Amino acid sequence: MNFDQLYDVFQAQGHKIPVIGKTLKLVLEEGPIYIDMSGEATAISKEDKEADCTVTTTTATLQGLKDGSVNAMMAVMSGKIKVKGDMSIAMKLQALLS
Repeated sequence: MNFDQLYDVFQAQGHKIPVIGKTLKLVLEEGPIYIDMSGEATAISKEDKEADCTVTTTTATLQGLKDGSVNAMMAVMSGKIKVKGDMSIAMKLQALLS
C-alpha cells in the first residue's frame, strides 16, 4: 500500500472516528496525514500542522497494523512507531485502520 492508497483508506474510514476536540498527525516518509477531530465531523487532509498527538511511522508499518501482522504495542516499544503528545489520541488510529 502506498501513501495515496493509505490516505484514501483514512478518507473512507474517517467517519468512524468520533469528534473529541483533538487533532492527530501521522508523519510518514511521503508526507503527513492530518486528522482533525475538533470540528463538527472528523476531517482528513495532507496538511502539515501542529497536532495534539503526532505519530511517526512508515506506510509499511501502518499496513501491518491494518492487516494484523504488526502489533501496535510492540511497534511502539521497538521504535517502529513514535508517539509525541497525547497517547490516548493515537489509540483512535486503530479505528481508522479496521
